[in-house]
Amino acid sequence: MDDRSEIVELALAWAEAIVANDAAAIGHFMTDDWVIVGPDGATSKTDFLALVASGDLTHDMMRTASEPRVELYGATAVYTARVVNSGHFRGQRFTADEWTSDVFARHGTGWKCVLSHVTPASRQDGSGAELNI
Repeated sequence: MDDRSEIVELALAWAEAIVANDAAAIGHFMTDDWVIVGPDGATSKTDFLALVASGDLTHDMMRTASEPRVELYGATAVYTARVVNSGHFRGQRFTADEWTSDVFARHGTGWKCVLSHVTPASRQDGSGAELNI
C-alpha cells in the first residue's frame, strides 16, 4: 500500500474509533501533543479524550462527503476532506458538516496525527447541490 492510500485508510479507521466512542482507540491515532483547532479555539488531546471518556462527547455517524486529498511532504502528510458527522455534546444533539484537515507525521513504522483543523462547510457541495446529512 502506498503512503497516500495508507493515510486514507488511517483516516477511515480513526473515524470508526470516533463513532465507537472509544477514547483509548481514538487516542492511538494521535501524538501526545495533538490539538484540534476549530471556530471556538484549540482543544488538546487530553481534553478531547476526557470529553469522550466521560460521555460528554459522543458520535453516532462520521463519513467523508468528498474525495479525500492527501499531499505528502517527506515524513509529513496532509489529509483534507469534507466530513459530515453527528452525535451529542453535553446532552445536546449536533450535526456537523465540516472541511477537515489532518496533519500526520511518520512515527516509527506508522503515522500519527499531530494536528486537526475543522472549518464549517456551506450546505452545498462544490457543484451547488445541497448535501443531506
